[in-house]
Amino acid sequence: MTALSVEARQTIHATSIVIGQAGLLFLGPSGSGKTGIAFSCLAEAWALGWYAALIADDRTCLAIHGDHCIASCPEPIRGMMELRGTGIVPVRCIDRALMHCAVSLGDASAASRIPPEDETFSCNGASMPLLRLWHDGAGSPLARIRAARPQLFSGC
Repeated sequence: MTALSVEARQTIHATSIVIGQAGLLFLGPSGSGKTGIAFSCLAEAWALGWYAALIADDRTCLAIHGDHCIASCPEPIRGMMELRGTGIVPVRCIDRALMHCAVSLGDASAASRIPPEDETFSCNGASMPLLRLWHDGAGSPLARIRAARPQLFSGC
């Protein structure tokens, strides 16, 4: 099993959204496409008539409640996304939400072609599945996340 972890009550370099009742936390280095992938997922969910909202773009505050990880947004950037090449745009948002799955963005490689199925992301002991998503432009990011974790979207 592979695990990524952070301490609770800290702000991390991540983008967080909610689709239906599923909280998704997008992880990756600066320029890895977190905002673009998250916005693509939001736009696709809206087109399907599903509830979808931004929590935070680029900087996400994480806290623990019981054994759950809660994401929220630093006030100065609330409700805004920076879409590279377009600028900073307002987006439907919510104050905070429970996170259900971390999505780690990366480049395609032979070594990461079939990642382990039991990877986790831990926020001070509160764990959630970690899904690796290649940033290769192949297919809809939301469709790929839904294919890998269909249980997250059972209520949509």
